[in-house]
Amino acid sequence: MPDFKTIADFRRDNGAAIVRVCREFVLLCRRMQMFGDATVAIDGSKFKAVNNRDKNFTDRKLAARMQQVEESIAHYLDELDRADRQPAEVPAVRVAHLKDKLATVRAQAQKLAEIGNRLEAAPDRQVSLTDPDARSMATSGRGTGIVGYNVQTAVDTKHHLIVEHEVTNLGHDRTQLEPMARRTRDVLQGDSLTVLADRGYFSGEQILAASRSASRRWCPSR
Repeated sequence: MPDFKTIADFRRDNGAAIVRVCREFVLLCRRMQMFGDATVAIDGSKFKAVNNRDKNFTDRKLAARMQQVEESIAHYLDELDRADRQPAEVPAVRVAHLKDKLATVRAQAQKLAEIGNRLEAAPDRQVSLTDPDARSMATSGRGTGIVGYNVQTAVDTKHHLIVEHEVTNLGHDRTQLEPMARRTRDVLQGDSLTVLADRGYFSGEQILAASRSASRRWCPSR
């Protein structure tokens, strides 16, 4: 079984070929009349990235991490002050250990400050260190979340074949209805398209944009 790095390298090195294979698959299905009446269902799925949650930063996460570091620095400084006042009670090896710890957390504080500068420049106020494109997203479990991607998929309702897909790093589906439907209709090359989507896609702006598109029929589902 290949590990994630092997799969990631394969996808990176053969991206253009994978896109062409997907296109040929859709063309083959269309020639075989596998798509039924231009009706598709659109939904998003959250996929976890290699980037874990500790390597993802938002303003709130950075502030909490900085507070922890500052508290650690204050603690080590207090211990060193006590060692200065009562040298007989604090062994020299303990003082050396405290100084090493203090240097470590100060270096951490410097790195967090640099991450803060990157957050200031980030349009969505998020920074992921391992996988720069991954983003923190809420999941269905209460108080849970992942750092990953939201993969949008349009599936034919007749044979459940994937017609179109798109990888996004938005944690919600509200802005994806019209773009995904437009891309799907372009792939199917039809005059009209019936789209089924759950309430996570509900957006007045998206519905308005869809209603203004010519030769397009919409069927929202609950």
